[in-house]
Amino acid sequence: MQRIRLRYTKRGRLRFTSHRDFQRAFERALRRSEVPMAYSAGFTPHPKVSYANAAPTGTGSEAEYLEIQLAEVRDPARLRELLDESLPAGLDIVDAVEARTSSFAERLEASVWELRLDGVELADAERAVTAFLAAETVEVERRTKNGLRTFDARGAVCRLEAVAAPADRPGDGPCAILRLVVRHVTPAVRPDDVLSGLRATADLAPPVPAAVTRLAQGLLDAGTGTVTDPLAPDRDAATAVSSTTAGAAMAPGRAT
Repeated sequence: MQRIRLRYTKRGRLRFTSHRDFQRAFERALRRSEVPMAYSAGFTPHPKVSYANAAPTGTGSEAEYLEIQLAEVRDPARLRELLDESLPAGLDIVDAVEARTSSFAERLEASVWELRLDGVELADAERAVTAFLAAETVEVERRTKNGLRTFDARGAVCRLEAVAAPADRPGDGPCAILRLVVRHVTPAVRPDDVLSGLRATADLAPPVPAAVTRLAQGLLDAGTGTVTDPLAPDRDAATAVSSTTAGAAMAPGRAT
């Protein structure tokens, strides 16, 4: 069996696609592309697809991940092209590597998020960020299937800053951009939880819902607060294997 890890996006109107909707679209793409999938055993076999830490419905993303298992070996680059052609624009397969390392899910330690706050002045956003970061804990409430739950939104946030919106953004009026790095903890702290915390600590209340996009997820560098590519170890392992194979092929044969 060959395992392939894929990175895909949710852009534009497709950010409103639920995880279940994406699963159905992706399985149709597998059939259209005639991907030789491996299947689970039992009375109702399913293609072996593992999804990792999907973004909430309504948020855009540049860094969603999944892994598929194949019954036959395929070139990852060509497989990416075939699957991308079979998915609607906005659900784009942007990277594919052969899985050569273990514990991929454990490498998804944190996410980088961008929140566009239309109608919010940059100075107001900066004051709210300062107040949020100064707090030891910021308790917020979220309604779950088991009722209302209270938890700390501050502890999971390892980086938060407010920056000016680009000059070529759509729309008029003030706009601030929040960029934050959030650790993946239990319970999960989402961008809307951070917004609730900003409202609680600094009374920051955007007049319209924030446009939220996940820019990256992967290993967290605690020293710099940056998030690194989780597919890099697989690419490095593939390069090492290729170098070893090439070296063996070029080595002179032993005399007998």
